[in-house]
Amino acid sequence: MTQRGRGQEPPYRRIAAEIRRRINLGELRPGDRVPSARQLTREHGVAIATATRVLALLRAEGLVLTRPGAGTVVAEPRQEPGRAEPELSRERVLRTALALADEGGLAAVSMRQIAAELGVATMSLYRHVRGRDELILAMADAALADAPLPTTEPPGWRARLDLLARAQWAAYRRHRWVPHVISIARPQPLPHGMAHTDRALRATAGLGLDPQVRWHVAVTLMAYVKGIATNLEMGAQAVQDTGLSHEQWVDRQQATFQQLMAGGGLATMDALTAGGVELDLESVFDFGLRRLLDGFAALIEGRPGVSPGR
Repeated sequence: MTQRGRGQEPPYRRIAAEIRRRINLGELRPGDRVPSARQLTREHGVAIATATRVLALLRAEGLVLTRPGAGTVVAEPRQEPGRAEPELSRERVLRTALALADEGGLAAVSMRQIAAELGVATMSLYRHVRGRDELILAMADAALADAPLPTTEPPGWRARLDLLARAQWAAYRRHRWVPHVISIARPQPLPHGMAHTDRALRATAGLGLDPQVRWHVAVTLMAYVKGIATNLEMGAQAVQDTGLSHEQWVDRQQATFQQLMAGGGLATMDALTAGGVELDLESVFDFGLRRLLDGFAALIEGRPGVSPGR
């Protein structure tokens, strides 16, 4: 078998060597963020698996670590001999997995990768989680816990449902992979997820609604938020695959869109886009939520014996 020459060095090793050089020279100091997997795919034109392998190699060398909420950062110099490492726990396993998923999506989460990040044997993780499937569900529940429900609720069913929906949206924005885990069709027994459901049901208490109606209001609301949120990860993946932001992609496609509209049969679309349209996921979510709550209001406030505005 012919050995690889220097010029044939695997891309992940070449990219890792460049980041390692910057760390050794002090260009990247402890606590500084290193390029994320998505940044590496854009900057070096490699696949997400290759970019993930770059970060895995640097983690295994102790040069970087994944910090929840901050991404992958340069690690402090290795601890002195005799200084004890923090004890391995379910919480540490969970938080490490969360950080990996937030950075590289669910594809970046494996028991081997988590073990490398924590500097432990892969099999030691199974003392804290039975396997990846259990871990993913626990991660989703922990992500919902990152959007804590306020202890004091605002008055009125509408304000309460609005607050709940926006809390879920905030959690999904921070953890874009979560909507692809949580199921409406087959609800999972997730403590924090069930707490959100309970809060939605409680919002319509005292309105004289049938239990079936209250359940449908609660589940419809959560299904709406989840449905819109599935596009968050798709948008991030598209940026990763193309290297273009949403605005850049739209600009590049503008001529094609205009050509299609000018071809006939799309006169309404052509007319309504002539002056420009400001439309993004945030505006779609906000508009849709308000209209959904308007629909609930027509149901709730139009019922005999139910006071308007409750």
